[in-house]
Amino acid sequence: MNIEERLKKGFVYLEKEFVEGEVFAICESFEADQPIKKATLTATSLGLYDSYINGKKTDEQLFKPGYSYYPRRLLYQSHDVTPLLQKGKNELTIYLGQGWYCGRFFCENTVQNYGPHPALSYLFEIEFEDGTKLELSSHPGLEVYSTPYLYAGEYDGEIIDNRIERKFLGKAKSFTPGDFSLVLTSQEVRLQEEMPIKEVIQKEGKTILDFGQNFAGLISINADLLQEGESLTVRHAEIKNDQGELYFANLRKAKATLTYTKGKEKGWYTPRFTYMGFRYVELVGPYQEGLIKANALHTEMKRTGYFESGNKDVNQLYSNLVWGQRSNYVEVPTDCPQRDERLGYTGDGHVYALTGAYNYDTDAFWRNFFEDLRLGQMDNPDGNVPPFLPQVGPKPVGFITMQGWGSAVSIIPEMAYWQFGDERFLLSHYETIRKYVELEISKAGRKNLWMGISLGDWLSLGKGVAWQAMHNHPVSNAFFVKDLRVLLFLAKRLGKKEDADRYEKQLALTKAAYVKKFIRKDGRMKNQYQGSYVMALAHVLEKGDPLYDAIAAHFIRNVKKNGLQTGFFATEHLLPLLCDLNESKLAYDVLLSEKCPGWMYQVKRGATTTWERWDAIQEDGKVNESKMSNDNMVSFNHYSFGSVGEFYYRYILGIKPLEPGYKKALIKPYVDERLLYAKGSYESRSGKIVSSWKIEKDKVIYDFEVAMPAHIELEDGSSYDVKPGKHHFEAKKKIKKGERK
Repeated sequence: MNIEERLKKGFVYLEKEFVEGEVFAICESFEADQPIKKATLTATSLGLYDSYINGKKTDEQLFKPGYSYYPRRLLYQSHDVTPLLQKGKNELTIYLGQGWYCGRFFCENTVQNYGPHPALSYLFEIEFEDGTKLELSSHPGLEVYSTPYLYAGEYDGEIIDNRIERKFLGKAKSFTPGDFSLVLTSQEVRLQEEMPIKEVIQKEGKTILDFGQNFAGLISINADLLQEGESLTVRHAEIKNDQGELYFANLRKAKATLTYTKGKEKGWYTPRFTYMGFRYVELVGPYQEGLIKANALHTEMKRTGYFESGNKDVNQLYSNLVWGQRSNYVEVPTDCPQRDERLGYTGDGHVYALTGAYNYDTDAFWRNFFEDLRLGQMDNPDGNVPPFLPQVGPKPVGFITMQGWGSAVSIIPEMAYWQFGDERFLLSHYETIRKYVELEISKAGRKNLWMGISLGDWLSLGKGVAWQAMHNHPVSNAFFVKDLRVLLFLAKRLGKKEDADRYEKQLALTKAAYVKKFIRKDGRMKNQYQGSYVMALAHVLEKGDPLYDAIAAHFIRNVKKNGLQTGFFATEHLLPLLCDLNESKLAYDVLLSEKCPGWMYQVKRGATTTWERWDAIQEDGKVNESKMSNDNMVSFNHYSFGSVGEFYYRYILGIKPLEPGYKKALIKPYVDERLLYAKGSYESRSGKIVSSWKIEKDKVIYDFEVAMPAHIELEDGSSYDVKPGKHHFEAKKKIKKGERK
């Protein structure tokens, strides 16, 4: 019997009435009277677990075993714990919380979403120096104890009173889980750097700490600086309102609070079963320097991209978009880390995916996420890919179609193919993409367009949400065309001629229907909003199509007149399209505009991450509290509009792949004197690429370093094919339309 089968047979739980937020401790003592060669703890849970041997943590991973589509897949961990054992008596203690499995979660704030109660399974194998072995495992009869936790949950936080003595609650019973597979975890959420306190504010019996940066992380409390019985309450917030008070309303039903009472323990208390999105904390209780520290957290990823320029606001925006990713790549690509949501949204995920893949090596992150996508889709009879994952049971298309969100199924694997160069990931999801495209085709019917209610270019300004939902079709059906293009490429690549013929015909029909339905003969979009122009140019029409130039001209006029007016989907493509249409000055105008909507509007109002809504803070300084579904919907740490990072890497620095995985690179920077200089790098699968430029009087000085063959195109129109190495160029500065000579 392999280790996965043994784990699956070993689940135990405490039989009792469900109480939200309960945490149990399962304990097992054992003797080690011989020298130990190796000890390995392998464990998993339905819920969250945290394991200790002789009071010491077995590993650094947070939120074990990780979030997955529980009906079909459960993760597990295996760690060498040899250094933690001692001669003689030892004790294994595992804290078991409810987590995503059965704790309060989702916007509806429901409990027991995936199952009725938490359960645990572990194998503990000890090999002694003389070759003998001791094997322990979870089993009926294990002793289950109470813990100092009065409550632990993702949204509300933790309440812990360490004066409470451990009590025996009963013996564990065997639990037969569902028909899922067990998979060794491929990624871990861990604590990252400590965040320095920037300011301490004493106010009306409270202490407010400002960390100067919005982030996802955890507060830790130094028990050594408290007296036994002293309590400390810690509330978390992203901003201060226009009266200088901490703003909690956007947390909605999430309390985001820690309540800690000191017992006899020493050292640091760090929450086990929650995390927060915050810049500020408000403390009620004693405070002194050294009592509180904070650490950022995110899924472990290798940093691969860097950027710097001579414009401090452009640099701040870059910092904002990186911190947005760090805050929201926590197990799944969450929407935001602060309120009662934190869901793995597919649409938010794919618009930022390319930017994120420059900042960090996200290959393993997306492979893990796509397993839950694939397995969830198997339970959806219509082949739907829902707006967030992991889903809860079957999720067929509902009243709102969420077109565009489901297209993560094709967009992310294609992105990963070009960015990381591994064709297997893309090819392995052929069937997943095909199922979703067949759903689109069935919904389109004879019209060859899917005309359902959807959210369209979500949260663009200028048109209301209800209007967008009813006029979403030029945006939503652009994704239909995109999905067909990717699927057709794969069908041809795999030699599936019958499929290729079918999807090539459907692509032609849908593209023709799109043009007829949404585009006037003079190139104007029938639905006159900026996102419709962007998506038509980005996904539907190609250069050389009869209407392409006419649509592009109307698009450029639209941007010159209105500035930025795009939402979640079109924003990613706005500035790149302008550069591709020889309007790089206009692209920089939009980037640098301090008007709302715009990125610099956020920067000038103190943003340290990107916002969910362009006008999250309005021009009068007040928070935008207009509601969605009768609830507050304003997040100050929401990475979708951070998709502008694609413009930073691919256009300001000019780093693109000419071949998958950067086996050959294109270096084509777009220069603007308002930045003075720009420099940055990307660590690709084929090696490091460094790009820098600076303006000196009437010339541009370039320095590049590439680890692979590269094609270089400069500001003056000159181009070069170069070998790996360092390359220096100087070129006359090109005068762009609108610049003074």
